[in-house]
Amino acid sequence: MSDSHPPASADDPDSLPLLALLEPAAGLPSWPGTIRPLVPEDQDPLQALVAELRNYQRELEIQNEVLNYSQAVAESASERFEALFASIPLPLLVIDEHDMVVQVNAMAHAAFQPSENDRLLISFLPFVHAQDAQRVQQVFAQAAEQGRALAHEVLFDITDQIQLCCDLHVACLNIPQQNGAPSRQFLCAVVNQGPLLAERRALQERNQQLHASERRLESVINSALDAIMCVDQSQCITVFNPTAAALFLCSPSDALGSPLNRFLPDASRALSFAPLTTQAILGEMTGLTSNGREIPVEVSVSFERHHSGDTTTVFARDLTSRKKAEAQRNALESQLRESHKMQALGTMAGGIAHDFNNIVGAILGNVELAKADSLDNPAALESLREIEKAGRRARDLVRQILTFARNDKPERRPLQVHEVMQDAARLLRVSLPPAIELQIEQLSPLPLLMADPTQVEQALFNLCSNAMQAMGEARGCIQMQAQLLRPERQVCERLGLTWCNYILLTVQDNGPGMDEATQQRIFEPFFTTKAVGQGTGLGLAVVHGVMRTHGGAVDVFSTPGLGSRFNLYFPLPESEVLLEPLAHHTTAAAPHLAPAAHEAHANASCHVMYVDDDQALVFLVQRLLRRRGYVVSGFTDPHEAVQALRDQPQDFDLVVTDYNMPGYSGLDLVVEALEIRPGLPIALASGYVTAEIEHAALTAGAKALIYKPNDVEELCATVHRLLHERD
Repeated sequence: MSDSHPPASADDPDSLPLLALLEPAAGLPSWPGTIRPLVPEDQDPLQALVAELRNYQRELEIQNEVLNYSQAVAESASERFEALFASIPLPLLVIDEHDMVVQVNAMAHAAFQPSENDRLLISFLPFVHAQDAQRVQQVFAQAAEQGRALAHEVLFDITDQIQLCCDLHVACLNIPQQNGAPSRQFLCAVVNQGPLLAERRALQERNQQLHASERRLESVINSALDAIMCVDQSQCITVFNPTAAALFLCSPSDALGSPLNRFLPDASRALSFAPLTTQAILGEMTGLTSNGREIPVEVSVSFERHHSGDTTTVFARDLTSRKKAEAQRNALESQLRESHKMQALGTMAGGIAHDFNNIVGAILGNVELAKADSLDNPAALESLREIEKAGRRARDLVRQILTFARNDKPERRPLQVHEVMQDAARLLRVSLPPAIELQIEQLSPLPLLMADPTQVEQALFNLCSNAMQAMGEARGCIQMQAQLLRPERQVCERLGLTWCNYILLTVQDNGPGMDEATQQRIFEPFFTTKAVGQGTGLGLAVVHGVMRTHGGAVDVFSTPGLGSRFNLYFPLPESEVLLEPLAHHTTAAAPHLAPAAHEAHANASCHVMYVDDDQALVFLVQRLLRRRGYVVSGFTDPHEAVQALRDQPQDFDLVVTDYNMPGYSGLDLVVEALEIRPGLPIALASGYVTAEIEHAALTAGAKALIYKPNDVEELCATVHRLLHERD
């Protein structure tokens, strides 16, 4: 076998010994990167074996390097997994197929075992609430089949007081084993749904609140007293509440989709302010109903901007009632101003009449005395009669002023309205022009009217007299009508009357009528449209005063060229108690100016004290009563009168005192006189007596009230009655 192989060479590796091949030598030749046989196979088998062993060694070294790299990668991955497993902010558990906890992170320990005294985290299923146990087992089975599974809102019993509601995420892991089949483990992630559920409940509550708010808003819109309309960017109506439907007389189904200018033409132009503000008050405008009728409205708008587009809300308030209320208030204010003006003028007129009464009283009294002294002088007697006639006209004028000025109750008694109208007609026909016709008409049977017949007759006479003077010489007609009616509430409210039955007296003519400016002033005292000397301007003022004292009202309607109509409303209450004034308590037969001798002798023992600040009246009364046989002491200073009464209280049988004196009231004198001598008859005289003055005088102890100016006979009769009624 040795002859068949050539001798070994030092440069031939196949010729190197086995030991040299097993040990690396420095002088070995470099081989290419690929492992090739050291010697051909057809050469030395030993060399071939050595080459194969070297090649295998090289492969083992490469595999070791790969294994080392793989081990390093695996160790790095394991470290990353552990770090991720430990630091992930969720409770993570690794559970084997026997429900034993293999591995948990810190979050799982904190969640399932909050303290050392709590139950150990060894098994997973004991922590699951009984009602969710079967569902969790099904989740693990599903994860084993499909690789992963999920269970929502699983309830875990951590302690007796602590429960967690979590979502359970399960992933199945197959762990290979060296011997046998791979083992199965489950990676469980527990996501606490408590905050999410709280947020979800909060969202649900907010949604419920939002729905409730929407319902409340809808209720507010539907029940609002203002018309509410919402319009989109094209100014088409999208919301139309019931108030808007009632205001514009249009159903919501018909209004929705309509342009805004269908109902509010002026408001649509104001929507151009939307980019400048969020709300605007447009003020009073004119709206249109569905049938084209104009209505006054007050409009404001609100602009809302949102992602789906801009919305404009229009609020319209009906001003119809406000306009009516304002008109009514203006009328009432005008009536109140007129009433205050009339009251002020009445007070002024009463003050003027008080002073004028003394003058007229002195004139009439002295005329009576002069007539008694001039019985044998016919020429002087005729002049005195003319003076008396003028004085009586002045007295009547004063009484008209007082009728306007007084607020006291009239002397009411039951009367037939038709009779009063006939009495007024008889007075009128004396001066009625031939071209004017006077008609009296009673439209229905009337009950008795509780009123002062003189004042009612005076009111009718003044109205008819004004009508006659207005028509002049022209042909015309004056009608007096009476009827029973209940006025409308609006009329009562306008005139300040209570809503009840009234007797309506109407005086109507077809004369020239009056314009509005004249109607505003006709009830003012001393206002007249007549020429100088033809009127005093007190006729209608007296009518106004008569109606005021009777609790009624006067209403006037007049058109230039068509005549005038005056309505007098006398109320008919169910019952009314009236106090009869003591002013007109006169005897049936008044004594004459020149008394009989026996009467003068009877009066001689009577001493009368007369107190008045007007010297002329004191002198007149002294002369009048002395002619009747009385002893009269006159005083112009009430203090002197009181002192005289205090010095000789039994010397005086009667005291007659004026009410209004400078610095002293007649009521004070009445009180002091009765303190000095109780039971002394006292009469109080005044030209301006109100209900308050009358009540105060009677309360103080006065026996009678004397209205000035009086006839001489009336004054003497009152004195005679008070002196002799005690006998």
